[in-house]
Amino acid sequence: MDSVPFGKTDLQVSVAGLGCGGSSRLGQSAGKSVDHSVSLVRAAFDAGVNFFDTAQVYGTEPIVGQALEHIPRDQVVISSKFKGARGSNVLTAAETIAAVDHSLNALRTDYIDVFNLHAVVGREYDLIQDHVLPTLLREQEKGKIRHIGITESSPRDLNHDMLTRAIEAPEFGAIAIAYNMMNQHAGRHILPKAHERGIGTVIMFAVRAVFSIPGRLQRDVKTRVDAGELPAWMAEVDNPLDFLLHPEGAATLIDAAYRYVRHKAFCDVILFGTGDLGHLQSNVASIASGPLPEADIQKLETLFEDLVGFGCDFPEPTS
Repeated sequence: MDSVPFGKTDLQVSVAGLGCGGSSRLGQSAGKSVDHSVSLVRAAFDAGVNFFDTAQVYGTEPIVGQALEHIPRDQVVISSKFKGARGSNVLTAAETIAAVDHSLNALRTDYIDVFNLHAVVGREYDLIQDHVLPTLLREQEKGKIRHIGITESSPRDLNHDMLTRAIEAPEFGAIAIAYNMMNQHAGRHILPKAHERGIGTVIMFAVRAVFSIPGRLQRDVKTRVDAGELPAWMAEVDNPLDFLLHPEGAATLIDAAYRYVRHKAFCDVILFGTGDLGHLQSNVASIASGPLPEADIQKLETLFEDLVGFGCDFPEPTS
């Protein structure tokens, strides 16, 4: 597994990061045992993954904490998230400190490498800047947090308006952003600027329901064809992305999706989620693989360079 500097932070991160939320939540959404989920986190570490991303709302912080407790702390990078504001309601200083301490306790650690403000949209950003960040900065000075990050709510912010503002702020050392092979907006408008400012980047939504649920790609492509956003031929074939699947190219659409973002500029960590060991192993193998053929990349970018928000849906529960 390759590793890269995480922006200009002091962190060295694996290019694959285990996302502990999403549809699967390490198998918890499908009723798997805690022991099963703990074993997945450890299997990811054994496969070379050192970046683990969770959040208070996922309910998987205790699982990550249990799984990583006996691994030397400097061998893993733990990222978690909390909601600093919901609409017009913002956490007080005391509530913000309690949120930090809650995650520390759940994760069984003395510090969190990246502590993110979670799914920030609209006016929440101003409230967080005024009321939450000052407290987080003081917690950072105490050593509880190494770096402060911020993540978008992709389905509610398809043009990355919040992150356009956040990457200008000196407080943030990390962002998490939606980017996939059919939703390339971030690659032109956010990631280069984040790189210039030394901000570590975490890629979300590389694979979502549109690439993993049978029939979903065809349905969503047809919707975009009907809207005049994609060429008509794409709604007339069984698999509109079958040009990616050939001996010199990708084995599956999911393989193609991970490999596309992995080898694009300014992408530090590619998140993947799973509740299954075999799925974990195949995802890691894809992210560890080489780039797609240049001709396939050019076709993807010709077809989809202007498409916004494709594959940016809220997680769907897994069975």
